[in-house]
Amino acid sequence: MQRQGRTPLTRLLDPTAVRELAGRLDLRPTKQRGQNFVTDANTVRRIVQLAGVRSDDVVLEIGPGLGSLTLALLEVADRVVAIEIDHLLADALGDTVAARAPEHRDRLDVVEADAMAVTELPHPPTIVVANLPYNVSVPVLLHLLARFDSWRRGLVMVQSEVADRLAAGPGSKIYGIPSVKMAWYAATSQVGSVPPRVFWPVPNVDSGLVAIERRDPPTTSATRDQVFAVVDAAFAQRRKMLRSALSGLAGSSAAASTALEAAGVDPTARGEVCTVQDFARIAEQLHGS
Repeated sequence: MQRQGRTPLTRLLDPTAVRELAGRLDLRPTKQRGQNFVTDANTVRRIVQLAGVRSDDVVLEIGPGLGSLTLALLEVADRVVAIEIDHLLADALGDTVAARAPEHRDRLDVVEADAMAVTELPHPPTIVVANLPYNVSVPVLLHLLARFDSWRRGLVMVQSEVADRLAAGPGSKIYGIPSVKMAWYAATSQVGSVPPRVFWPVPNVDSGLVAIERRDPPTTSATRDQVFAVVDAAFAQRRKMLRSALSGLAGSSAAASTALEAAGVDPTARGEVCTVQDFARIAEQLHGS
């Protein structure tokens, strides 16, 4: 939904503009920070549309980079809060928006920080839309879900393999720790893919778009940390039966079997068949709840 009376920006970043900006900043993208910048205006507008960004939204963007997605978000959203760890990029983002969309500059907040360390924001976000750095996408996403409960919707672009894992369900070979921990917070689904050619530098992998809809966590007397400890143990060695995988937490294989049976889970099953609700019940039994 586009804000009434607002005309769409015509100065989104294209390949030439991205390279000019990078050259002006003497920027050398690093793999360490997962820096791959979108160079295609249609791609960022598609992301904004699929995310369902509304005119009253406060968008939290992680890793805005040179501002490709930021500019597209500002066409629609009421405000964008962008967290950028790279001082050079954080310092330049406001100038880029002022030059290419001066009427929107006052609705951008740039937070120079490591997203994993951010505990406060200038405005509570209602939605997260981000091209997440490949190397830290899952921990960043889980941190944002744990720390900021004001946002109820999101759409993130991540490495295709990560997108598969985030959206996987029980019984799948790729279902694992990211799948279960995401399910604690939200329902996730893959809503599209993005080819490498729309990035600079061009990555050697495809990207996937994952939609996120918050929901209440399972009703349980166990804490989130207790449940996540069970999840971590269950998948530490995927081929182990749960009674063996959880023996360390329970104190013995026999104690683990007793807890699993009380939780209604087959002790000879493996973690990949368990739902997040199953893990919550297991945690309750292990902690005597």
